[in-house]
Amino acid sequence: MLQDLNEISDGKVYEVNDMARLACNDCEGCHACCEGMGNSIILDPMDMWRLAAATGKQFEALLADTIELNVVDGVILPNLKMAGEQEQCVFLNVQGRCSIHGLRPGLCRVFPLGRIYEEDRVHYFLQSDACKKKERSKVKIVKWLDTPEMKKYEQFLVQWHTIRKKMEARVAGGCDDQTAKTLNMFLLNVFFVTPYNPDEDFYGQFETRASQLAQIL
Repeated sequence: MLQDLNEISDGKVYEVNDMARLACNDCEGCHACCEGMGNSIILDPMDMWRLAAATGKQFEALLADTIELNVVDGVILPNLKMAGEQEQCVFLNVQGRCSIHGLRPGLCRVFPLGRIYEEDRVHYFLQSDACKKKERSKVKIVKWLDTPEMKKYEQFLVQWHTIRKKMEARVAGGCDDQTAKTLNMFLLNVFFVTPYNPDEDFYGQFETRASQLAQIL
């Protein structure tokens, strides 16, 4: 694992309170990471909660213009849609800025870091050539992620990662096509299609939904 990490990073593993070279003058004049990303900006349940808050739209309405569904390791998950000749993120405005920056998805927040999941913890690594800006200053990772209640957020990330891995194992474990489809539809409905209450704590709502899925996994 370390050998692979050395090939794509500075070889260091970071914690959330560490400093890393991430800040690039507010991305001035650049939005390269918002183009040509294909279907790689995969959304998690908190992203769905954030997008609904940012746009006032629920899953079906978002699916009509800003997100799409793709299969990731046998699991059907939503991702941000790219559009136009430049394949730009649909939330990139005419000034080349993110129109939902305060409520942007987790993969957008963490870039150019990557995540490493280890038991019940999240670690980070700096992707060497991910960001086009070469002159970057150090900033604390927790500030860069700009997410309240970081401990709860990382616990959520680990739990969601575990759920995804269990789903992948079930689908890859020889279940028939109809069972795989039923499992995927259940996961989509529980975590994405069913609206979240914006006036209630996200983490409590997620835990309730996770317990529903645990009954069938």
